[in-house]
Amino acid sequence: MTRLNHFIKVLLSVFTLAAINCTLSAGELPRPDGKDADMSKPVQVYILLGQSNMLGFGKIKGGEGSLEYAVKEKGLYPYLVDASGKWTERKDVRNVRVMGSGTGGMKQFNNEWMTIAGRAIGPEIGIGHYVGQVTDAPVMILKSCIGNRALGWDLLPPGSESFEFTDKKGVTWVHPGYKGSPERWKKGEEPKKIGWYAGTQYDGDIARAKQVLSELDKYYPGAKKYEVAGFFWWQGDRDSRSPALSSRYEKNLAHLIKTLRKEFDCPNAKFVCASLGQTKEGATDGGGKILDAMKAVDGKSGKYSEFKGNVASVYTHPLSKGGSSGGHYGGNAETYMNVGEAMGKAMVELLKQK
Repeated sequence: MTRLNHFIKVLLSVFTLAAINCTLSAGELPRPDGKDADMSKPVQVYILLGQSNMLGFGKIKGGEGSLEYAVKEKGLYPYLVDASGKWTERKDVRNVRVMGSGTGGMKQFNNEWMTIAGRAIGPEIGIGHYVGQVTDAPVMILKSCIGNRALGWDLLPPGSESFEFTDKKGVTWVHPGYKGSPERWKKGEEPKKIGWYAGTQYDGDIARAKQVLSELDKYYPGAKKYEVAGFFWWQGDRDSRSPALSSRYEKNLAHLIKTLRKEFDCPNAKFVCASLGQTKEGATDGGGKILDAMKAVDGKSGKYSEFKGNVASVYTHPLSKGGSSGGHYGGNAETYMNVGEAMGKAMVELLKQK
């Protein structure tokens, strides 16, 4: 009987995922049912990292381009509103956002059930709804990031090595490894340290995320245990502006994935990254190098065997409603919703492979 029950449970799980996947393909989700999560299970934590793309500048209120307009005038994202037109709330997904510059103090911006609140949204809304829909345990979307940061400098993970890069003028620059300072210096000259080092923002963002998890009950009422189930990464604007850093992006991104899994003791955690919205396939500029790097680490590329089935990339240009990452896509909420949904779907596909 035990084996039969287990078999039935597995079948139900498969059919449930298949049904949900059909919904994902249709681009719609059911409205949240308002039920609480099963608190006997560990909270499944998804950590969102990056720079201003991940931070989110999608306008909630206003005319065309706002979330209100997209939902109420265009009929998009119907799961975000109930029958009376009010914003829905997921009682099984906690939305937490903290921020700080470098290794400085932590400011809390969000700590509520997943709903539409404040002045702007990021990709966390689409991510939270899609991941929450396929998870029968409590879910926490934990965002810890700030704008205008480069993976090759501010967000450089521990263990990263220094490298040299020769610019168009023939000048060779030394770029520091983790904890090195300043951002770069001419080869042969003595580096003069500044009040910032390679990885300062990485250290701060990770420390703040860990602080939230150390006070789990404060951020997810009633929770006693958690597991880091995955990471979401939407970043690259700052690196795309530097020929040196964009040329190094693939190496840094692959190292980041491995480092994060060690940092949070979650070797099986999934990882989803998203490209810059303005960058088209085939671009050869800095943004193109960022896109190529993300495609390379995708488990389907075959370049990194250890990433097969657990790392995915999202090509966002078709999802963007215009503008660029540097201009926050003009604050168009549809861009942030579309990318968030796509990242959420990509994570669901990785979770199914578990």
